[in-house]
Amino acid sequence: MDRRSFLTAAIAAASGDGFGPLPSAASRDVLRFRAKLRRLNLPQGRIAYADRGVGPVALFIHGFPLNGYQWRGALDRLSDQRRCLAPDLMGLGYTEVSNTQDLSPQAQSDMLVALLDGLSVGAVDLIANDSGGTIAQLFATQHPARVRTLLLTNCDVHENSPPPQMAGSIAKARAGVYDQKIALHLDDRVYARSANGIGGGAYVDPASFSDDALEYYFRPLVASPERRSQLNRYLAAFEPNPLLAIEPALRRSAIPARMVWGTADPLFPVQWAEWLDRTLPKSRGIRLVEGGKLFWPEERPDILASEAKTLWAGQLG
Repeated sequence: MDRRSFLTAAIAAASGDGFGPLPSAASRDVLRFRAKLRRLNLPQGRIAYADRGVGPVALFIHGFPLNGYQWRGALDRLSDQRRCLAPDLMGLGYTEVSNTQDLSPQAQSDMLVALLDGLSVGAVDLIANDSGGTIAQLFATQHPARVRTLLLTNCDVHENSPPPQMAGSIAKARAGVYDQKIALHLDDRVYARSANGIGGGAYVDPASFSDDALEYYFRPLVASPERRSQLNRYLAAFEPNPLLAIEPALRRSAIPARMVWGTADPLFPVQWAEWLDRTLPKSRGIRLVEGGKLFWPEERPDILASEAKTLWAGQLG
């Protein structure tokens, strides 16, 4: 079977999964990931999630405006040691929720609790990036018995939530027009990989933000007026900052934690990894990823997997 025939057959096979059509140029990697995507009906909505491997559970929380596909490389490298769950957060990816569903970080954390309960999962090793770090910190402080370890990559921390550079985007989200920026990424791939786009701003190598990934991440976000509205509401809900109130709980945390931090991320500079290292009593230190930008975990899954395995094994000082 040639490539065109394969893609046509694979898209036809995937079209019955309830998530709508895939782009005709989708790669085998995208098709394979989506074909294995699962769904669970919860009070919050129909939650889409990747479920890979066996054993103790690791829960991956993606960044904005991505989805669980962000973790594909890590899942490939860690599913021999963990059952890896990578859900799409509400308002993003292929999760389906109502137009009245709360999309705030607290509601996202509550959804993750419901997801784990629905899958009969107790404690998890928690890994997060970007705005997913806000949700992870809420989850870890409110449900400490359900978190064995915490691995945070570049993400919101304390006063830097959301970072000041996001003020313009949040204003657009409140005005109901941030979705136009996402649509522009789909219409103009040069812009998408420029310094003004997510490809150039959040990836070391803009080519890492491939057409396949761009389509898989962004196409569902603008698929309907309802999804556009949810995208805007998701972003707007990160104000007011929910992290200031949990500082005392972070200072009491008994969860072994590790920060793995890209050094070239203007949104979340290294000083915030250092704040976490000082604040978390069971911190296992910081690993710097030289030159790494916001979404380095997608580009460098070997580093993420290595750090996770070491943390899980309790080999850090």
